Amino acid sequence: MIDKVFDKLGKKGYRIDKKISKQILFWILFRKSFQMIRGLIRKPFLKNSKGILFLGTSVKLSPLNQISLGSTVFLDDNVEINALSERGIVFGNNVTIRKNTIIECTGVIREIGEGLIIGNNVGISQNAFIQVRGLVEIGSNIMFGPNVSIFSENHSFTNSDELLVDQPTIRKGVKIEDNVWIGANTTILDGVVIGHGSIVAAGSVVNKSVPKFSIVAGVPAKIIKTRKT
Repeated sequence: MIDKVFDKLGKKGYRIDKKISKQILFWILFRKSFQMIRGLIRKPFLKNSKGILFLGTSVKLSPLNQISLGSTVFLDDNVEINALSERGIVFGNNVTIRKNTIIECTGVIREIGEGLIIGNNVGISQNAFIQVRGLVEIGSNIMFGPNVSIFSENHSFTNSDELLVDQPTIRKGVKIEDNVWIGANTTILDGVVIGHGSIVAAGSVVNKSVPKFSIVAGVPAKIIKTRKT
Protein backbone atom coordinates (compact mmCIF):
# COMPACT_ATOMS: atom_id res chain seq x y z
CA MET A 1 0.00 0.00 0.00
CA ILE A 2 2.81 2.40 0.92
CA ASP A 3 4.62 1.59 -2.33
CA LYS A 4 1.47 2.53 -4.25
CA VAL A 5 1.35 5.84 -2.36
CA PHE A 6 4.92 6.59 -3.50
CA ASP A 7 3.92 5.83 -7.08
CA LYS A 8 1.01 8.28 -6.78
CA LEU A 9 3.39 10.93 -5.44
CA GLY A 10 5.44 10.57 -8.61
CA LYS A 11 8.29 8.56 -7.09
CA LYS A 12 8.10 5.65 -9.51
CA GLY A 13 10.05 2.60 -8.38
CA TYR A 14 10.73 4.01 -4.89
CA ARG A 15 10.36 1.16 -2.41
CA ILE A 16 10.64 0.95 1.39
CA ASP A 17 13.49 -1.25 2.60
CA LYS A 18 11.88 -4.43 3.95
CA LYS A 19 14.35 -4.51 6.85
CA ILE A 20 12.54 -1.53 8.42
CA SER A 21 10.27 -2.74 11.22
CA LYS A 22 6.59 -1.86 11.39
CA GLN A 23 7.15 0.20 14.53
CA ILE A 24 9.80 2.39 12.88
CA LEU A 25 7.74 2.67 9.72
CA PHE A 26 4.78 3.86 11.79
CA TRP A 27 6.97 6.53 13.43
CA ILE A 28 8.23 7.71 10.02
CA LEU A 29 4.67 7.99 8.70
CA PHE A 30 3.60 9.80 11.89
CA ARG A 31 6.30 12.43 11.34
CA LYS A 32 5.42 12.74 7.65
CA SER A 33 1.80 13.45 8.53
CA PHE A 34 2.84 16.45 10.65
CA GLN A 35 5.15 17.67 7.87
CA MET A 36 2.24 17.46 5.43
CA ILE A 37 0.00 19.45 7.78
CA ARG A 38 2.63 22.21 8.03
CA GLY A 39 2.79 22.26 4.26
CA LEU A 40 -1.01 22.52 3.94
CA ILE A 41 -0.95 25.61 6.18
CA ARG A 42 1.64 27.38 3.98
CA LYS A 43 0.37 26.29 0.54
CA PRO A 44 -2.41 28.90 0.16
CA PHE A 45 0.11 31.74 0.55
CA LEU A 46 2.56 30.49 -2.09
CA LYS A 47 2.52 31.81 -5.64
CA ASN A 48 1.85 28.28 -6.85
CA SER A 49 1.97 24.77 -5.39
CA LYS A 50 0.79 21.86 -7.53
CA GLY A 51 0.98 18.94 -5.12
CA ILE A 52 1.86 17.86 -1.59
CA LEU A 53 4.31 20.01 0.34
CA PHE A 54 6.15 18.47 3.31
CA LEU A 55 7.71 20.93 5.76
CA GLY A 56 10.05 20.10 8.62
CA THR A 57 10.36 22.21 11.76
CA SER A 58 11.63 25.81 11.75
CA VAL A 59 11.40 26.20 7.96
CA LYS A 60 11.59 29.87 6.90
CA LEU A 61 10.11 30.92 3.54
CA SER A 62 9.79 34.52 2.38
CA PRO A 63 8.26 36.17 0.52
CA LEU A 64 5.79 33.34 -0.02
CA ASN A 65 4.23 34.91 -3.12
CA GLN A 66 7.51 34.53 -5.02
CA ILE A 67 7.77 30.76 -4.53
CA SER A 68 6.29 28.26 -7.02
CA LEU A 69 6.45 24.54 -6.24
CA GLY A 70 5.71 21.40 -8.23
CA SER A 71 4.29 18.21 -6.76
CA THR A 72 5.89 16.35 -3.84
CA VAL A 73 8.35 18.90 -2.46
CA PHE A 74 10.07 18.20 0.86
CA LEU A 75 11.85 20.92 2.85
CA ASP A 76 13.59 19.50 5.90
CA ASP A 77 14.19 21.07 9.34
CA ASN A 78 15.76 24.55 9.46
CA VAL A 79 15.68 25.13 5.70
CA GLU A 80 15.71 28.86 4.98
CA ILE A 81 14.65 30.29 1.61
CA ASN A 82 14.83 34.01 0.80
CA ALA A 83 13.03 34.21 -2.55
CA LEU A 84 13.12 38.00 -3.03
CA SER A 85 14.28 38.28 -6.65
CA GLU A 86 13.22 39.37 -10.14
CA ARG A 87 11.97 35.92 -11.20
CA GLY A 88 11.38 34.35 -7.80
CA ILE A 89 11.97 30.65 -7.14
CA VAL A 90 10.53 27.77 -9.16
CA PHE A 91 10.84 24.12 -8.07
CA GLY A 92 9.82 21.18 -10.23
CA ASN A 93 8.41 17.84 -9.06
CA ASN A 94 10.04 15.55 -6.48
CA VAL A 95 12.45 18.09 -5.02
CA THR A 96 14.02 17.33 -1.63
CA ILE A 97 16.08 19.86 0.34
CA ARG A 98 17.68 18.54 3.50
CA LYS A 99 18.39 20.12 6.89
CA ASN A 100 20.04 23.52 7.41
CA THR A 101 20.17 24.46 3.74
CA ILE A 102 20.06 28.18 2.92
CA ILE A 103 18.88 29.60 -0.40
CA GLU A 104 19.49 33.35 -0.48
CA CYS A 105 18.27 35.31 -3.49
CA THR A 106 18.96 38.78 -2.14
CA GLY A 107 21.62 40.01 0.24
CA VAL A 108 21.02 43.77 -0.01
CA ILE A 109 17.78 45.29 -1.28
CA ARG A 110 19.62 47.88 -3.41
CA GLU A 111 20.32 45.08 -5.91
CA ILE A 112 18.04 42.05 -5.70
CA GLY A 113 18.92 38.69 -7.21
CA GLU A 114 17.66 37.36 -10.55
CA GLY A 115 16.07 34.02 -9.55
CA LEU A 116 16.38 30.26 -9.09
CA ILE A 117 14.95 27.44 -11.21
CA ILE A 118 15.16 23.79 -10.09
CA GLY A 119 13.91 20.93 -12.28
CA ASN A 120 12.43 17.53 -11.42
CA ASN A 121 13.87 14.76 -9.23
CA VAL A 122 16.48 16.86 -7.44
CA GLY A 123 18.00 16.00 -4.06
CA ILE A 124 20.01 18.62 -2.17
CA SER A 125 21.72 17.26 0.94
CA GLN A 126 22.37 18.92 4.29
CA ASN A 127 23.97 22.32 4.80
CA ALA A 128 23.93 23.50 1.21
CA PHE A 129 24.29 27.24 0.51
CA ILE A 130 22.92 28.59 -2.76
CA GLN A 131 23.60 32.27 -3.33
CA VAL A 132 21.24 33.54 -6.02
CA ARG A 133 22.40 36.86 -7.43
CA GLY A 134 22.75 36.01 -11.10
CA LEU A 135 20.29 33.42 -12.41
CA VAL A 136 20.87 29.92 -11.00
CA GLU A 137 19.46 27.04 -13.07
CA ILE A 138 19.57 23.50 -11.69
CA GLY A 139 18.28 20.84 -14.09
CA SER A 140 16.52 17.53 -13.49
CA ASN A 141 17.82 14.29 -11.92
CA ILE A 142 20.51 16.06 -9.89
CA MET A 143 22.25 14.81 -6.73
CA PHE A 144 23.98 17.17 -4.28
CA GLY A 145 26.21 15.87 -1.51
CA PRO A 146 26.33 17.67 1.86
CA ASN A 147 27.86 21.14 2.24
CA VAL A 148 27.68 22.17 -1.43
CA SER A 149 27.97 25.93 -2.08
CA ILE A 150 26.96 27.84 -5.20
CA PHE A 151 27.91 31.49 -5.79
CA SER A 152 26.41 33.41 -8.71
CA GLU A 153 28.09 36.76 -8.10
CA ASN A 154 31.62 38.13 -8.03
CA HIS A 155 33.22 41.47 -7.17
CA SER A 156 35.32 43.59 -9.46
CA PHE A 157 38.70 44.55 -7.95
CA THR A 158 40.45 46.29 -10.86
CA ASN A 159 40.59 49.76 -9.27
CA SER A 160 43.19 49.71 -6.50
CA ASP A 161 42.27 53.27 -5.43
CA GLU A 162 38.69 52.31 -4.61
CA LEU A 163 37.41 50.33 -1.67
CA LEU A 164 36.61 46.74 -2.61
CA VAL A 165 33.12 47.02 -1.16
CA ASP A 166 32.40 50.00 -3.43
CA GLN A 167 33.43 48.29 -6.67
CA PRO A 168 30.74 46.87 -8.96
CA THR A 169 29.47 43.34 -8.81
CA ILE A 170 29.60 40.87 -11.69
CA ARG A 171 26.70 38.45 -12.22
CA LYS A 172 27.05 35.77 -14.87
CA GLY A 173 24.92 33.11 -13.19
CA VAL A 174 25.37 29.36 -12.75
CA LYS A 175 23.81 26.52 -14.74
CA ILE A 176 23.83 22.81 -13.84
CA GLU A 177 22.46 20.67 -16.65
CA ASP A 178 20.51 17.41 -16.23
CA ASN A 179 21.82 14.16 -14.73
CA VAL A 180 24.70 15.62 -12.68
CA TRP A 181 26.22 14.46 -9.39
CA ILE A 182 27.83 17.13 -7.19
CA GLY A 183 30.03 15.65 -4.47
CA ALA A 184 30.19 16.78 -0.84
CA ASN A 185 31.92 20.04 0.08
CA THR A 186 32.00 21.26 -3.52
CA THR A 187 32.09 24.99 -4.30
CA ILE A 188 30.73 26.23 -7.64
CA LEU A 189 31.61 29.79 -8.65
CA ASP A 190 29.90 32.40 -10.80
CA GLY A 191 29.85 31.90 -14.56
CA VAL A 192 30.13 28.11 -14.45
CA VAL A 193 28.08 25.71 -16.58
CA ILE A 194 28.26 22.05 -15.55
CA GLY A 195 27.43 19.90 -18.54
CA HIS A 196 24.91 17.07 -18.80
CA GLY A 197 25.92 13.77 -17.21
CA SER A 198 28.96 15.14 -15.37
CA ILE A 199 30.34 14.27 -11.93
CA VAL A 200 32.09 16.73 -9.62
CA ALA A 201 34.28 15.00 -7.05
CA ALA A 202 33.97 15.84 -3.36
CA GLY A 203 35.90 18.88 -2.18
CA SER A 204 36.28 20.44 -5.63
CA VAL A 205 36.27 24.17 -6.41
CA VAL A 206 34.70 24.64 -9.83
CA ASN A 207 35.72 27.96 -11.40
CA LYS A 208 35.43 26.97 -15.08
CA SER A 209 32.67 25.32 -17.08
CA VAL A 210 32.62 21.51 -17.24
CA PRO A 211 31.99 19.70 -20.58
CA LYS A 212 29.24 17.10 -20.82
CA PHE A 213 29.92 13.64 -19.34
CA SER A 214 33.12 14.78 -17.60
CA ILE A 215 34.48 13.83 -14.19
CA VAL A 216 36.28 16.74 -12.55
CA ALA A 217 38.17 17.03 -9.27
CA GLY A 218 40.56 19.31 -7.42
CA VAL A 219 41.17 22.92 -6.46
CA PRO A 220 40.61 24.32 -9.00
CA ALA A 221 38.66 21.46 -10.57
CA LYS A 222 40.17 19.81 -13.64
CA ILE A 223 38.97 17.02 -15.91
CA ILE A 224 40.34 13.68 -14.73
CA LYS A 225 38.17 11.40 -16.82
CA THR A 226 35.35 11.34 -19.34
CA ARG A 227 32.28 9.11 -19.04
CA LYS A 228 31.96 8.80 -22.81
CA THR A 229 34.31 6.67 -24.93
